[in-house]
Amino acid sequence: MYREPYSFPLERYIEPSRFAQIKKFTQDMPTPLLVMDTSLIEHKYDELSANFPNADLYYAVKANPMPEILRLLKDKGAHFDIASRYELDLMLSLGVGPERISFGNTIKKKSDIAYLYDKGVRLFSTDSESDLLNIAEAAPQARVFFRILTEGTGADWPLSRKFGAHADIIYNLILQARDLGLEPYGLSFHVGSQQRDIGQWDDAIARCKYLYDAVAEDGIELQVLNLGGGFPASYVDPTFSVEEYATEIMRFIEEDFGNKMPHIILEPGRSLTADAGIIIAEVINISRKSKNNMYQWVYLDIGKFGGLIETIDESIKFPIYFEGEGMGDEIILAGPTCDSMDVLYENYRYHMPENTQAGDRVYIFTTGAYTRSYSSICFNGFPPLHAVIFNEGVNS
Repeated sequence: MYREPYSFPLERYIEPSRFAQIKKFTQDMPTPLLVMDTSLIEHKYDELSANFPNADLYYAVKANPMPEILRLLKDKGAHFDIASRYELDLMLSLGVGPERISFGNTIKKKSDIAYLYDKGVRLFSTDSESDLLNIAEAAPQARVFFRILTEGTGADWPLSRKFGAHADIIYNLILQARDLGLEPYGLSFHVGSQQRDIGQWDDAIARCKYLYDAVAEDGIELQVLNLGGGFPASYVDPTFSVEEYATEIMRFIEEDFGNKMPHIILEPGRSLTADAGIIIAEVINISRKSKNNMYQWVYLDIGKFGGLIETIDESIKFPIYFEGEGMGDEIILAGPTCDSMDVLYENYRYHMPENTQAGDRVYIFTTGAYTRSYSSICFNGFPPLHAVIFNEGVNS
């Protein structure tokens, strides 16, 4: 479907004075480079906490595991959701106690469960019988979340199919967990990353209420409702504010649960760190494939394998800013590797100023989440995406 070319409004994503400070701070640094402003992460955390005052926030470490970010959130009182034993080792090395950590990955080895349990972690998530049996054996008396299946409709980066199970499976798992000596602690779900349809929480919460009531008839009182992540960042397509999300989601919970409100857990990742990141890249080459081809190909020194993997199927549309004057032609953006899939945007058109040339810098906004942690180790010999911390007023 044809869409009007995207014209980037810089002020929508960053204050011009802050942009000038970051440019000065990074002017002698090689590209590609991820710049993280931790003051914005602190602001996002405070905003989410203020709008969900009775919720525990478990930061999804996979979004951006830079130690500086983890230390900041630790000092803010955050909890942490991890996906592997390696993330656990990182958190413990930073002085985060295991009581502030949950193992939210439903796909895990028994040996990993045992490792986390031995280190003191007591909160696990599951969605299958085999995994539940492993938890019962390797983590006796642990608390368990049961993840329900959601479709992820309306999310730019859906998480459906692979995770969660239908209500009939989850119901039996809860009863089985009690019989295995585990503590059925609550239900969890994830409506999809960068979810712009608030109504998706309504459907998922209603399914959870059904299960809460069903297992209560068997004498099991679940305590917690884990809403997962999904809160959006500021990419090209507009979203609602955090306040609007919170108001509607809490209304859904109150309508379904009434006076018997469960304790709420959130697992934000993208919404805390994405807006705080800017990738600075360089134009390597500009070319046309034929004399009559109306689109120029613009090659950057970062692509899918360097941290922009979420451009697969053009799912996440990053705000991209070229400095220069005049509005030039629509362009096709591609990365530097010798892999034909390393094309960022071919259908969704960006504009580039007509005087742009090789060697110019390009600024890709809202790149603080799932970029550095997604970048490859050495594909084509390129190193992982380098990242630095910028603090306004300190590095200016």
